[in-house]
Amino acid sequence: MFFQIFILGLVQGIAEFLPISSSAHLIIFRDLFGIGISMGNEIALSFDIALHFGTLLAIGIYFFKDFIKMIKEGITKGPKNEKGKLFWFVVVATIPAAIAGVLFEDVIENIIRSNFIVIALALIFMGIIIYIFDKYMKQSKTFKQMGYVDALIIGISQVFALIPGFSRSGTTIAAGRARGLNREEAAKFSFYLSAPVVLGAVVLNLLDSSVIQAIVSNASIFIIGVLVAFISGLLCIEFLLKYIKKNDFKIFMYYRIILGILVIAMSILR
Repeated sequence: MFFQIFILGLVQGIAEFLPISSSAHLIIFRDLFGIGISMGNEIALSFDIALHFGTLLAIGIYFFKDFIKMIKEGITKGPKNEKGKLFWFVVVATIPAAIAGVLFEDVIENIIRSNFIVIALALIFMGIIIYIFDKYMKQSKTFKQMGYVDALIIGISQVFALIPGFSRSGTTIAAGRARGLNREEAAKFSFYLSAPVVLGAVVLNLLDSSVIQAIVSNASIFIIGVLVAFISGLLCIEFLLKYIKKNDFKIFMYYRIILGILVIAMSILR
């Protein structure tokens, strides 16, 4: 059991920040590969919260200084400087995903998450889109040249990430590149956007008293999940920001296409 918990925590920490879709990977590893499928509903619930909390910690600690400056400048001075503008850009970009999550998450959970063909096609399609937008769009904007329309469009792109396979980081990075952001700024803004989305998901779950009880009853699993997702998440943020300075997203496209084809084949042969 603990080996499976470690594997799933590692998958979440890696796939949350790389543009390969963490939700798709968790579904594939659990339901298609059978890793963690033996968990009861109670354990699975506390473990999922642990994974999200671990990646939230990774974002918060890695970008701690950035977030403090953004919040301070955004609230006290408004959009008068770069950090203040970034705070309000994040607010604007978070609204579409928050609304869509409230309205459609249950529908997607019940219909799409069990459809491996849809997930596989989303992996393949979005992998190609990320590569094309990164390679062929003109991208030279920094945060200083970014506007509210850019932030809103990037935020709207997050809505597609509700569908497993699209990837929250993948869609927002692709949208950022399509709006002219340079590669590093697009990735950073994607990471900034993940904080309120993941925080909202964790808080909403913790408002349920049964969830608190599930966590207390499975404390060891919760702690392991948090630690593995946190450490692997930190390493992946660092890796991606360094990798994209000299490389494009081709390797992620190839990976997504291969994984998508594998999922389709396994789904047909089951």
